Amino acid sequence: MTIHYNICELTDYISWPYFYHSWGMSGKAGPERERLREEALALARSWDGRYKVHAKVLIADANSDGDDIVLSDGTRLPMLRQQGIAACGQPNLCLADFVRPLSQGVADRVGFFATSVDAAMVSRCSCDCYDKMLAQTVADRLAEAAAEKLHHYVRTQYWGYAPDEDLSIADMLAGRYQGIRPAAGYPSLPDMSINFVIDKVLGMGEIGIRLTGSGMMQPHASVSGLMFAHPKARYFDVGPIGNDQLSDYARRRGLPLELVSRFLRRNQ
Repeated sequence: MTIHYNICELTDYISWPYFYHSWGMSGKAGPERERLREEALALARSWDGRYKVHAKVLIADANSDGDDIVLSDGTRLPMLRQQGIAACGQPNLCLADFVRPLSQGVADRVGFFATSVDAAMVSRCSCDCYDKMLAQTVADRLAEAAAEKLHHYVRTQYWGYAPDEDLSIADMLAGRYQGIRPAAGYPSLPDMSINFVIDKVLGMGEIGIRLTGSGMMQPHASVSGLMFAHPKARYFDVGPIGNDQLSDYARRRGLPLELVSRFLRRNQ
C-alpha cells in the first residue's frame, strides 16, 4: 500500500528534540530554539500543496529461523544478535526473537515500510548554507513524521493488531505503543545494506527512493525498516559483535566477508 501525505498532515508528528539535536541545540536556551522551530514550521507551511511525503508499507507472512526472518516466498532477512554481557537475567536480543519460530508451523507477520520526501524540497532551495541546512533538517523530520503517522495507521487499522489504541501524539513520539519499527541503519538493525532486501520486498523505487552501493537512501530524507507487533518487542542496541558472528552473518547474507565488514564497521 502506498500513501501520499500532505505536509500539513505531518507537522504535528515532528519530533522536535531530534530536530534540535541535529542543530546542536539540545541544551540551548528556549527562545533561540523556539525561533528556529518557527522558521522550520514556516518553511514546512510554504511546502504544503507544492510537495508531498510518500510512504509505502507491506505486511508479509513470516517466521523466524534461528536469527533469520523468513518470508513465505522464501526471502531471508538475516538479523544480528547482541553479544555483549547482558544484565542479570536478561537475554541477548535479536529482532528475529519477536517473530514466531518456523518450527511451530504457524505463520506470523512482519511489516516492511519506507517513507521519503519529494527530492525537490531540498534540491530547489536557496544556495545559502543556512537555508539548505534548514530545508534538509525539516525534510528529514517530515520523513520521520510520516513513518510515525504510518505506523499508527498500521497498528490500528492496516495490520490492526492494536485496534483499541488511544494514544496522544506525544505518547506515540515517546514510543508508548505496542510493537516496534526499527529503521535500517539504527542500533537494532545496524546494517544499512539490508535495504537491498527491503527494497526487493517493498519496491522503494515506487516512492522515489534510490539506493547507493552501500544501501544508503536517496533522497537523504528517507526512512526504511521493519515493523514487529509482538507485545514484548522493544528497541535495543546490537552493539559490538565478534568475528564469529560477523562471518556467520556474511554467510547468511551470501556476501563476501570483507564487504560485510565494511557495512558493519561501527559494530566491530
